[in-house]
Amino acid sequence: MKKLLSLFAITVVLAACGSSKSKDATTTTKAPADPTKYAETITSQDLKTALYIYAGDEFEGRETGKEGQKMAVEFIKKHYIEDGIPAAKSDGNYFQDVPLEIIATPDVQLSINGKSYKNIDDYVSVGSSKDATINTKDIVFAGYGIDDENYSNYEGLDVKGKIVVIRSGEPKNADGNFVITGTDKSSKWSNMRQAFASKQEAAKNKGAKALLFYAPEVYAMAANRFGRSSGRMNLAGGAEDMMYMLINTDLAKALVSDIDTNEKSMSINSDVNITYKNNSEKISSENVAAFIKGSEKPNEYIVISAHLDHEGIKDGEVYNGADDDGSGTVAVLEIAEAFAKAKKEGNGPKRSIVFLNVTGEEKGLLGSRHYTDNDPIFPLANTVANLNIDMIGRLDPKREKKNRNYLYLIGSDKLSTELHNISEAMNTKYMNIDLDYTFNDENDPNRYYYRSDHYNFAKNNVPVIFYFNGTHDDYHQPGDTPDKIEYDLLENRTRLVFYTAWELANRDARITVDKATE
Repeated sequence: MKKLLSLFAITVVLAACGSSKSKDATTTTKAPADPTKYAETITSQDLKTALYIYAGDEFEGRETGKEGQKMAVEFIKKHYIEDGIPAAKSDGNYFQDVPLEIIATPDVQLSINGKSYKNIDDYVSVGSSKDATINTKDIVFAGYGIDDENYSNYEGLDVKGKIVVIRSGEPKNADGNFVITGTDKSSKWSNMRQAFASKQEAAKNKGAKALLFYAPEVYAMAANRFGRSSGRMNLAGGAEDMMYMLINTDLAKALVSDIDTNEKSMSINSDVNITYKNNSEKISSENVAAFIKGSEKPNEYIVISAHLDHEGIKDGEVYNGADDDGSGTVAVLEIAEAFAKAKKEGNGPKRSIVFLNVTGEEKGLLGSRHYTDNDPIFPLANTVANLNIDMIGRLDPKREKKNRNYLYLIGSDKLSTELHNISEAMNTKYMNIDLDYTFNDENDPNRYYYRSDHYNFAKNNVPVIFYFNGTHDDYHQPGDTPDKIEYDLLENRTRLVFYTAWELANRDARITVDKATE
């Protein structure tokens, strides 16, 4: 009987232990939170209230480095503090200093074989270069100035320390197709926006001391734009070792008489003298960065960005920039508030979320370039994705499909197939917005993929999505005001970014980069 009682006691104890373990397991296994609850805190009314202040006349168009931009960064900082979201920087400062310089017209003298040419009339500096003097006979004509895997003007050509002369365009074959693409469609080497940068980069990589670019089709425009002190900016210390100038027809033909038809690289027998004095003025500006630390993978980061600046005041008119990019700025603030509420209720993201409001986008993606190239607050190697919001409050009147509930997505599939699929899945599950990939086309002449802050992440192999509503008649005009925003669409689009960020932050595995570039 004692043995039976003992066995019974042991059985009861074991059963009790099992019951206790089962109960503990139940309490520690937490069901995933429903993001809908937090997405619904993003409302058209909240977005509207914030945007009427942020894009109001009081902020003076938020021009980089000016008083209105300083007011803008304080507005953003205040929102993060009120929502209990800490600064991203370890010192507790929400502001990341971005040292800049205003590029003034440089003092340049240029002569060929003793004949002097006139600045602006005959040549114009289109970059910011360091003070230098060049006296040389080492001059090389490098045809189109192309260095591509399918065609290179630099093959077998030594241009290190020399002046390089190039022409616009790219070669065609006997069939009339472009050599680089093999089709009737031109490559980036003919798209002037990209050609300016690509041909400069090719010459710089080859060690050229100066680059003289003959592009007669845009010379007048460039001389007007670059030939005066117009407030163009660069990152401080960003002056190049290589001089970069556009040259007119007379100067070009003084160096290569048949430059309009010549495609072959060759040495030039001329004596060239150039002196260059940089007249840039240093100023300061700020990015604003806040973050929510991840609960399980705190050293992996999702960056949600928008640019905080706009065009300022011109001829007495305020360029409010409600859509560009007030819409993106208030969207980031609302997304941050939603994540902060989730965190407060014990449903914070597994990965860290960085809310990055960057300056100087209108001046050349400067704030984001400073973050990625000079001073990443968090390592780019640990940055999972960048979701960049730049103009999501209006409609594109030129869009062929006339449904209102759409959004252009750019870049989602460029580096990570997985990111694109997640984006599509989140939209299907929660929002059903018509996602339009028109501007994601490699041959899109607008080249929007290269024109907003996400690109500085993408060039570092961080997967990106650029959210964009397209341009309109008020793009970069004083008419871009808060009363013209479609607030119901702004709400929908902001919620889509939130859901995508939620999924990226909370999924078990980090997304794969399967299309990394060199």
